[in-house]
Amino acid sequence: MGSVAGINVFVLVAETRNFSEAGRRLGVSSSAVGKSIARMEERLGVRLFHRNTRNITPTAEGLQFLERCRRILCEIEAAELDLSNASSAPRGKLRVSLPRYSGAFEAAIAEFMRAYPAVELDLDFSDRLVDVIRDGFDVAIRTGELHDSGLKRRRLGSFRRLLVASPAYLAERGTPVQPPDLLAHTCLHYRFPSTGRLEQWPLGQDEHGSGPELPLSMVCNSIEMRLFLALRGQGIAYAPDFTVTAALAAGRLHTVLDAYARERGTIWALWPASRHVSPKLGAFIDFLSERVFPEG
Repeated sequence: MGSVAGINVFVLVAETRNFSEAGRRLGVSSSAVGKSIARMEERLGVRLFHRNTRNITPTAEGLQFLERCRRILCEIEAAELDLSNASSAPRGKLRVSLPRYSGAFEAAIAEFMRAYPAVELDLDFSDRLVDVIRDGFDVAIRTGELHDSGLKRRRLGSFRRLLVASPAYLAERGTPVQPPDLLAHTCLHYRFPSTGRLEQWPLGQDEHGSGPELPLSMVCNSIEMRLFLALRGQGIAYAPDFTVTAALAAGRLHTVLDAYARERGTIWALWPASRHVSPKLGAFIDFLSERVFPEG
């Protein structure tokens, strides 16, 4: 078991790249973590990490060892879960990173809390690019195309992006029929926090693959702010369908240029590959999949 404890220390250091952070999660000092790594290196006869005053990075041998250690810890965790009572209710702390717009998840989270009162939810709503392992999340819910990050993933569902405006705005300014008509409208744009780039709207492209330059009437990194302005009749916004479902059903917003707004996105649940899907995590992912994206 001493070796298993040492492996756990090694994996945490490799994932956090920081002795202090690994020690904080383990409840020990950074010096104790450093000594544990030093003992392991001495026992194995190899250097596992490159160290300097600013960075700790695994060596080639360390990366090779890391993959084996992750599999070992995953097997141990799976064995412990198999020995536990599978029918017992999920419990314990669950740290989750979700997109900044909480409206899509509010009802599902409220239901989850009623169904699983023994699970302690720690929710972080943000559109920033998070490091699931280094930031200590059990799972992250994110949209977009995914690169091979070493994370396990599950597709929760898909959504469509829509151009929306209030009936009052359209009555005053007219309804755009073709993408170039947007040049005469107040356009409420979204800037991606992780890249600083503007979200592209669905426009007709010329032979050079570019469309008309839309008015930058307002640019922000908040879905809520853009929808607030759209509902007040102050412009057209481009937004995921799950953020405007209620407003569309109530007639407070109408869609425009539906023939052009065909872009779809995918939303994923991502969690560390070294971790077995615990009952609390499995229950949470199932809730989101069934209640937020029931049609997949």
